[in-house]
Amino acid sequence: MSHALVLAGHGRYQDPWHDTAAVAHRLAGLLAEDGVDATIRGTLPGALDDVDPDLVIVASGRGRPDPDFDGTDDDWVPFHDALAALVASGVPVLGLHQAANAFLDRPSWASMLGGRWAEGTTWHPPLGAAVFRVVDPSHPVTAGLSTVEALDERYLSLEVSPDVHVLVAADHDGVAHPVVWVAPGPGRVVYDALGHDVRSYDSPSRVQLFRNEVRWLLGR
Repeated sequence: MSHALVLAGHGRYQDPWHDTAAVAHRLAGLLAEDGVDATIRGTLPGALDDVDPDLVIVASGRGRPDPDFDGTDDDWVPFHDALAALVASGVPVLGLHQAANAFLDRPSWASMLGGRWAEGTTWHPPLGAAVFRVVDPSHPVTAGLSTVEALDERYLSLEVSPDVHVLVAADHDGVAHPVVWVAPGPGRVVYDALGHDVRSYDSPSRVQLFRNEVRWLLGR
């Protein structure tokens, strides 16, 4: 059985807008239905100790980085080095929603993910019923989907690398905003901007997208 490590935001990587514990629990249930065992760990400095995952899922964002709260940037270097080592060894990564705003103390994260939330530029309309358009239906991640509908946020004007392979877009005022893409990597890396809270995963098409992502990342 494949094993996924779900990194749920905690401390400096947990924001007040996302219930990462609830989302991580829902993800673990979906993974189990697809024959993937899951370990959920909060983003603590030792979160990557003694793990050997086949997939890393990042459901973390941006929290408080002040040293008195959660350590200094130097204290977190081993965590980021361990994550980079996993990726370098070929472990695939799925970054979800607020992951575009995570790990700001490690600029290489945005490069690997293929984009980031740009403060003052990126934004989203109010959460609500949203339709996301599949740009490339030929890719295994979007197989069988023409649109994805969910109660969710539409991230707009993300800072996106020109090297990504865009799979899904959010259309707003005549502009297509990339929200799901295959990133440069190294290795297999997917960013998926959907998934503000568990209600997103009540949508069959959103669940299918997530399952397709996991299956492709695991090489199934």
